[in-house]
Amino acid sequence: PKDVKAMAAAAVERAKKATDNVEFSAEDATRSDPEFLVEVFSETVRAGATILNVPDTVGYTTPDEMFELITRLRNEVYNADKVTFSVHCHNDLGMAVANSLAAVRAGARQIECTINGIGERAGNASLEELVMALKTRQEYFGFESDIVTEQLFPSSKLLSQITGVDVQPNKAIVGANAFAHEAGIHQHGVLKNALTYEIMTPQSVGIKSSNLVMGKHSGRFALGERIKEMGFDLNDIDLNHIFVEFKRLADLKKQVFDEDIEALVTHGIGKQTDKFSLEDLIVTSGTAAVPTATIVMKIDGEVFKKASFGDGPVDAALNTIKEITGIQCTLTSYVVKAITGGTDAQGEVSVGVEKDGVRITGRGAHTDIVVASALAFLNALNRLEIRSKGHSPATPIQKTVLGGV
Repeated sequence: PKDVKAMAAAAVERAKKATDNVEFSAEDATRSDPEFLVEVFSETVRAGATILNVPDTVGYTTPDEMFELITRLRNEVYNADKVTFSVHCHNDLGMAVANSLAAVRAGARQIECTINGIGERAGNASLEELVMALKTRQEYFGFESDIVTEQLFPSSKLLSQITGVDVQPNKAIVGANAFAHEAGIHQHGVLKNALTYEIMTPQSVGIKSSNLVMGKHSGRFALGERIKEMGFDLNDIDLNHIFVEFKRLADLKKQVFDEDIEALVTHGIGKQTDKFSLEDLIVTSGTAAVPTATIVMKIDGEVFKKASFGDGPVDAALNTIKEITGIQCTLTSYVVKAITGGTDAQGEVSVGVEKDGVRITGRGAHTDIVVASALAFLNALNRLEIRSKGHSPATPIQKTVLGGV
């Protein structure tokens, strides 16, 4: 124990040479001997620690136990009134948010948390749930954060886009059903007075509502304004690119929903600088036909064309792309979901790709699932290309002069 305390103090002293603000975190603190924890924390405070972090590393503790532990530490740690107590709660038993809030009531003033509650195993305390609990029940907790709550939903969607991990529909605050009311009596109550069944508004977390109908007659300005309302800030180049894609989609759908526009933005920004891009795709398939895909695509602006076979139209399309690019990789996952309802809905495809030990997630959206699959695969290849910069690029097949497809 003496060696442990000495090592902890030495680590803090070393860190103090680089910064005045040093956080000391005690691994698995909630399952440690409280008396020894007090001693270790006291030594680190003497060494200059300014933040004492109490992790519930395996998500084992309960709210009552967390409250008691933080209270004891604040009462017994040396110069406890001169440091900030922090908690880092995991969600293995589903109590990460509750434990974090209990710590706040006991005197913790820093919570380590993550958007969407992502993290190893069952995840960490959910940032959006903590923020809105503190805001909605301020009269109980007595504290708020400086988080701009209107950015919670856009941030959640952005993280899902980056990680390829969707938020469960019934997830508090940012789930698709968080503000949905199905029961008739609930719907009637909400229509009469939203506060009847809504303790917070969708707008307070960044879910925008609009009566503006977007379709093929909508102009660039209207689209730009709608995108701003949704929380995106695009430059003119990106907006012009998204507008072209919007007009293409509007020709295929009677009405373009916010979810469609969001997909266009998240999938379309930066596309004009991609190494690989899809120009045309034609597939033939049937009960007695061999699935075939003919693809026209660009590689660094040069046009290539090829046809190939596969076990189904999607497999044929991806095989053709592999042959054109010369990139051999493994498809590790393939997920399809509808962005909106209706038979003309856009489908969003998410693919996992692995090459040389590097795993990448790609996404694509289109009203045609095969096209969406090809776009998702190309998105993954473009991301692989970015990751592999500095290495020799893949060599594409010999260029083919375009003719009839």
